Amino acid sequence: MKKYFTVILFTGLILTLTTGIILAEKPINKKDFNMKEFKTNEFPALPYSYDALEPYIDAQTMEIHYDRHHRTYFNNFIAAIKGSDLENASMEKIFAEVSKASDAVRNNGGGFYNHVIFWENLGKGSSGPSPELAKAIDAAFGSFDKFKETFSNAAKTRFGSGWAWLYLTSDKKLAVGSTPNQDNPLMDVSPVKGIPLLAIDVWEHAYYLKYQNRRPDYVDAFWHVVDWNTVNRRYAEAVR
Repeated sequence: MKKYFTVILFTGLILTLTTGIILAEKPINKKDFNMKEFKTNEFPALPYSYDALEPYIDAQTMEIHYDRHHRTYFNNFIAAIKGSDLENASMEKIFAEVSKASDAVRNNGGGFYNHVIFWENLGKGSSGPSPELAKAIDAAFGSFDKFKETFSNAAKTRFGSGWAWLYLTSDKKLAVGSTPNQDNPLMDVSPVKGIPLLAIDVWEHAYYLKYQNRRPDYVDAFWHVVDWNTVNRRYAEAVR
């Protein structure tokens, strides 16, 4: 019998997963992408083609990053929770008590979750923050340009591997911070805590083929491929 568990990515978004044999994913367009429907025997499809973010993020990096790195985190996370109480726990609960879990759960669960967040907040053609999010950004940072500077600095100065985040705190305010390795703001071990709204991966595998050691160039390029439609939706769901 297959067992089921639920993954809460952020407020209002739930994934139902089933443990089983990993099969090839079905490519889908982002406009059709519904993260509520994928299962562990259907590795979550990248919501656009590998070359969709060119020239800012190259196709070869996308293919290796998604099909090797993300897939490995996914498979290892499923293996790490199989047969344990965590198999039926929400991702939110797992992260809230991740200090009690194994390193395999923390590292691979974070790697799986963080990349789903990352892929979905990338794209082209979105117009920018919604009026509601823009107002919140101005209140928190003074201006959109100041927010970009703060976020970019968090990404550029994160020592070693990790992530930078825009997140909503428990008192419904926007904040920016970074986390090491595959930690994220939902984890009880994280130096920053809240609901993730926007993420950038600053592990070297995310940019080295194109940018080599020029992480600042990669971070600057990132702003050309932020899908604000996704970030706007996350914010609207998180403040409810």
